[in-house]
Amino acid sequence: MRIFLISDNADTHEGMRLAGIDGVIVHDAKEVESQLRAACKDPRIGIVLITAKLIALCPQLVYELKMTNKQPLILEVSDRHGAGKLSDSITKYVREAVGITI
Repeated sequence: MRIFLISDNADTHEGMRLAGIDGVIVHDAKEVESQLRAACKDPRIGIVLITAKLIALCPQLVYELKMTNKQPLILEVSDRHGAGKLSDSITKYVREAVGITI
């Protein structure tokens, strides 16, 4: 099972590559959608890492894929620009999936 990165910057891409994680650099919503859908169809990919900035380009697609696909696991990663709002997105998914407010 492989890990795959979808990033918007070369620094994150290079750092992950040095750790043995393949990936791509994309910059617009169409590219994000294309790469994310391709990764979801690849049975060898078990985890997709995607930067917070790219998730912001197509949040509904990412949410839909997270809720409907068993594999791959889609995880938001921070990049050199900051941590983003990881706790907010986790809280949102729990609230919508389970129906409770944390």
